[in-house]
Formats: sequence, C-alpha cells, structure tokens
Amino acid sequence: MVRLEGKVAVITGATGGIGSAAATLFAEEGARVALVDLDEAALQETARSIGEDKASYTVADVTRPEQTQAYIDAAVNRWGGIDILLANAGIEGTLSPITDYPIEVFDRVMAVNVRGVWLGIKYALPVMRAGGRGSIVITSSTAGIGGSPEMSAYNTSKHAVIGLMRSAALEGAPSGVRVNTVNPAPIETRMMRSLEEMRVAALDDAKVTVEVTKRSYADRIPLQRYGNPEEVARMMLFLASDESSFCTGGVYMVDGGRSAGSR
Repeated sequence: MVRLEGKVAVITGATGGIGSAAATLFAEEGARVALVDLDEAALQETARSIGEDKASYTVADVTRPEQTQAYIDAAVNRWGGIDILLANAGIEGTLSPITDYPIEVFDRVMAVNVRGVWLGIKYALPVMRAGGRGSIVITSSTAGIGGSPEMSAYNTSKHAVIGLMRSAALEGAPSGVRVNTVNPAPIETRMMRSLEEMRVAALDDAKVTVEVTKRSYADRIPLQRYGNPEEVARMMLFLASDESSFCTGGVYMVDGGRSAGSR
C-alpha cells in the first residue's frame, strides 16, 4: 500500500539523519517532497538520491520569516499545494550548567527549535486550511518530557514545541489539519555524535571515550540501544498518512521504552 500517494510534504532539516530518512521514506510512499535546509550541496545530493521527479529543495534559514514564506511558496509553486509539514530542523546547542550557559547559544537553540517550528506552522497552515486537510508533524524529543542537566536550552526548546503543538492542534482541527509531535530517544545521528563528543571533552578523563559515553546513554534505554533514523521516520509516516486520521494533539514516543521508567 502506498500511503502518501498524491501528497506533498515539506520537510525542514531535510539533510540530517532523521530528515533525510523521512524524505526518502515519504517519497517511496508516493509523496512529492520539498526539502529545506541550509546546506545546498547536501540538499542537492538528497534530492538527487530521491529523484528530481519526486523531490525539490530550497535553501532556507527556518528562523527567518521571509525565508520560511519562500520555502512554503516554493513547494506550492513546484507541487501545487502542501499536505504535510514535517517541522524537523533542530540543533543541540552545547553542554553547560545554566549558570555558565552562553546566552547567544541559548537564543540560537530557541530560534531554530521553537521559532523555526512556529514560523513553519504560521505559513503552512493557511495553505493546508485552503485544501481542507493536512498533517503537521513536529520533531520533539524525550528531552521534551523530562529534564537533563547541562542541556537547558535543548530541553526548554523541546518542551516548548509540545505546547506549541497542542495550541496548533486546537487551531487546526476545525479545518481538518492535524498536529502531533514525535519524540525520539537517542538516535544514530550527527547530533548524538556531537553530544557524545562534548560530554567526553567536558569530563576530560582518558577512561571516558565516545564509545563509553554512548554505552552509558544506551544503558538508560530499556531496549539497550540507540534507535535508527528509519525507525523515527516510520512513526512520522504514520502521523503524516491518513492512517492517523483521528490522531491530533498527541505526543508520540519513539524511545525504546525510555519514557516508561526513570530517567
């Protein structure tokens, strides 16, 4: 069964591990995908791997209103409308106690992870309302339902998009637009490599390697491993498709059981 036949999906953060996995899967399921990111070379490669008959791309900073409007307009002009917005662009910031956390880094994390999602919804929702339906899927995190030391900016941003999702779900429902979050645990992506390396550097202990740090993160997950991007993409596919037609305002965990127990 081809679950997204005839649909158009806008995907931000489309060249990252989760974004590119979702773009590939959505295209395989029949969607036309409009890819959004900052790295043009990576966008070109991702679009090429999917196929120019199925993928287009726009270089855009999701924190900028005019660039957000531009990527929405580009998708409409290229594919004729928007059925799905996967608001996936995000950054991790740094590891630091609140008292030492750089203000400019906090502001940048909030800009990308929250403002970027808010702007995407702001400009995509009118297009979806005009079509009488749509699905907005926001990438949150297990960090969005609990706290973690030294990750105040990231945790705050991922909590914030859950609140944003709930407001958007109520506003979108009368027009048939559904809004949900997907909340992954650690996934095999660049972001986790960055966090592992920052943790190793902060501890400055020869016995604590990236491999040891990764194992310590994985040990907190009942399934005892990181997830992979394709596993997250499959949940995103469900929420993007008509199979989830009665699902809105929900927080969907893809976390190997991590949220079921103590953190």
